[in-house]
Amino acid sequence: MISDSRRQFLRRATSASLCLALPTLALQPSDSLGNSFSDNSTDDSKSSELFNIDDQDWVDTARDRLVPIRLYMPQTIQANGLVPLVIFSHGIGGSRFGYTYLGQYWASRGFASMHVQHTGSDRSIWFGNPFSLISRLQEAAQDQEAIARTGDLQFALTRLLESPSGAKIDTKNIIVAGHSYGSNTALLASGARVSRNGIPMNFRDPRITAAILISTPPFYGQTALQDILGPIEIPTLHITATEDTIRIPGYYSGYEDRLDIFNAIGSKNKSLVVYEGGTHSIFTDRTNTGGAILNQQIKEATQELSIDFLRQLTGQHPSQIQAWSERHQSILFKVVR
Repeated sequence: MISDSRRQFLRRATSASLCLALPTLALQPSDSLGNSFSDNSTDDSKSSELFNIDDQDWVDTARDRLVPIRLYMPQTIQANGLVPLVIFSHGIGGSRFGYTYLGQYWASRGFASMHVQHTGSDRSIWFGNPFSLISRLQEAAQDQEAIARTGDLQFALTRLLESPSGAKIDTKNIIVAGHSYGSNTALLASGARVSRNGIPMNFRDPRITAAILISTPPFYGQTALQDILGPIEIPTLHITATEDTIRIPGYYSGYEDRLDIFNAIGSKNKSLVVYEGGTHSIFTDRTNTGGAILNQQIKEATQELSIDFLRQLTGQHPSQIQAWSERHQSILFKVVR
């Protein structure tokens, strides 16, 4: 049995070691690893009236890859008899059970939310022999896993649309969302074009109509942001915070990187919100990171901001971001739209 102090030491050592093996596409080190070691599950009691929860363990036989999903399906159907869909990608070390504060909120307001678990970079990397944790994290962060993640989204979306629940999905309103490494996945699915071994690669899923990008790190090793992100033309919402920082020996990514990514996105319909304070992991289900009060304030503001974006996309009402900005002025650093 390994003590908590020893486990924390190993995680710090892992962060430093990962500096030596940064992947071609993206990296989320240390406590920036998405949901990381704690991954809170949903309180299923909240689903009885507003939405249903459906967990499925799908298998992509073409890739011999397990793709677990959690689907939050709202009870309320839109006037056209269909439900818009958000497909969500977690950070390294997370799972389909994370980011419940978003999945539940969206579903309780009429938007289905499918959280896809990426088996090569999910919470399973935290278990097993602690002395091989470094190698598991390194493997999870390799570029082939980043590419496999986009395949997970495409497969899960196809499988959902072919299922009985798929008949209820509004295929004209499919939004991809992600946090941290999951935001990189969302960018790739939205049309970001990266190069692998000098060969340009395109993973755009044409079914995706917009993107919600939370705490997006740069594509490591690829500095031509305009070339990578310029092709993205769908509406995008970018969310970060002034302390949204990845800092380990030999590697640093501050919130300024999130601004550079926003600026490089080719879409003419894009918005950026920067909270004052916060942390990289404040957008996960953790309740104390960044401070308990600010944590709750940012989560509530993010819920409201994202649902305003979704409702604007689906034509339910014009953007109310001005009123939202006034309501949350005390925690806002910058709003660009």
